Amino acid sequence: MTRSGLVAHCVNFCRVLRTRGVPVTPAETLLAARTLSVVDIGDREDIRLGLRTVLVLQRDQYPVFDAVFDEMWGGGSLDGHSARSRTTQPPPNQQRARVTLETWMRGEDPTREQRVAVRQASDREATGRRDFATFDNEQSAAFERLARRIARRLALRRSRRWKPSRRGARMDLRRTMHGSLRTGGEVVALEWRRRKIRRTRLVAICDVSGSMELYAKFLLQFLHALQNTFARIETFVFSTRLTRTTALLKHARWEQALSGVARAVTDWSGGTRIGTSLACFVEHWIDLVDRRTVVIVLSDGWDTGDPEVLGAAMEQLHLHAGRVIWLNPLMASPDYAPETRGMQAALPHVDLLAPAHSVESLEKLVRHLAI
Repeated sequence: MTRSGLVAHCVNFCRVLRTRGVPVTPAETLLAARTLSVVDIGDREDIRLGLRTVLVLQRDQYPVFDAVFDEMWGGGSLDGHSARSRTTQPPPNQQRARVTLETWMRGEDPTREQRVAVRQASDREATGRRDFATFDNEQSAAFERLARRIARRLALRRSRRWKPSRRGARMDLRRTMHGSLRTGGEVVALEWRRRKIRRTRLVAICDVSGSMELYAKFLLQFLHALQNTFARIETFVFSTRLTRTTALLKHARWEQALSGVARAVTDWSGGTRIGTSLACFVEHWIDLVDRRTVVIVLSDGWDTGDPEVLGAAMEQLHLHAGRVIWLNPLMASPDYAPETRGMQAALPHVDLLAPAHSVESLEKLVRHLAI
């Protein structure tokens, strides 16, 4: 089995474990994939013990783990024979644990009932429309209020430059004295000034591929709040192709905006072609970017395309934009390192690499958005 095939099989194994009631987080899924690089893949027992060590937290979960392992990893070694991957459905009476917004907003690791597995990158294009009814809308109003507060803070950021004002924060002594010359040097009226608002433009490009499924809805809701609070913003989403969503997100209600995105983005939760999508942006929409623009790419960096295409697109973005920020939800894991081909190609052209796994991480982003 090739290394990429082995990792994909391990990710699917973690997903099946979760459907059987064993809590596996995205961070633990990444750790399991790394475990395969340090154990003897020719020894089935060594693989079983290594994966069980990083994936099972309680002793009473051992029987479930062993049963799923026997189903999916079979017998014999993996260095010369492919393990058969079988997708197992959970029992009808066993409900799938939901990821609630409350846990995500606190920036904590999900609880045992709220853990999910991360999906591996794929070059498969999803041609169907995503059923957004599967998303958990619990506490979405609370999240939107927090996101709007962040957007207002951004919209009210003051620059170091001043402008005349009828009622300002500070008296303009120079203009006051100049005006007194018209009345023989007697000060009749005071002149005021206030700081100008920083007119930064934002361009946000969000990854909605399968590997970003856990975070995409939350990040899109954050972009929706920005879109309806901060006027100077353009939004795009991509999986295997790029879609402009600026007009789609410009609605008062989040549900209406999400329905519009559902109809327009036919490749939601599909494969991941970051380089091709960013190259499309450079080709068709680079005029939206200037030195007063902050470009935000929200992605985990799993790209199945040519890394040179991604590097060239990022280079063009960096040349035109005032700042390029890459937000990666996987940075929440303390063991994460940007070692994927996509991240390695993008990093030389990124001004800031930051996490985007919680509202707290997004709040810390505010000070980097003004130029």
